[in-house]
Amino acid sequence: MLVLMEIWESIRDFVGTGGQVLYVVAIALFLMWVLMIERYWFLLAEFPRMSKEIVAKWDARQDTTSWYAHRIREAWISEASEKLDQRMLLIKTLVAVCPLIGLLGTVTGMIAVFETMASQGTGNARLMASGISMATIPTMAGMVAALSGVFFSSRLEARARMVKAKLVDSMPHH
Repeated sequence: MLVLMEIWESIRDFVGTGGQVLYVVAIALFLMWVLMIERYWFLLAEFPRMSKEIVAKWDARQDTTSWYAHRIREAWISEASEKLDQRMLLIKTLVAVCPLIGLLGTVTGMIAVFETMASQGTGNARLMASGISMATIPTMAGMVAALSGVFFSSRLEARARMVKAKLVDSMPHH
């Protein structure tokens, strides 16, 4: 319990130095990771079962060579592909938005620096430093959030392409 309290204190200190924009970065990061974990779950647990069902339906068909059979095959592959690509655009959008949210923090931090300079003058370095940290920490947090998302979302996309190709290969058309 003491460890959790220390972690919470360090998070509060970090947000205190970086400003309220860090909460928005954290929400975007959390949502992005929930969606990516859901997609990984779908790829590893749900899609293999779905793929087996589609292949079994294809193998059970008498006619696999006619024009009509090819259209059915394409429709099944298209439905599977659509399920594989679900939420990927939202994940990519969240990855792209994280640095922009960080830049919003930079702007608000610089506004705080200019307000300090206007009211206190340029002599109070300590007040200016807090504004500058408010300007740099959200940018860093947004970039770190985006980098984690870029790496894992590209891996996710590559894996989705691979399992789709595997599905197509396991449904031979003659």
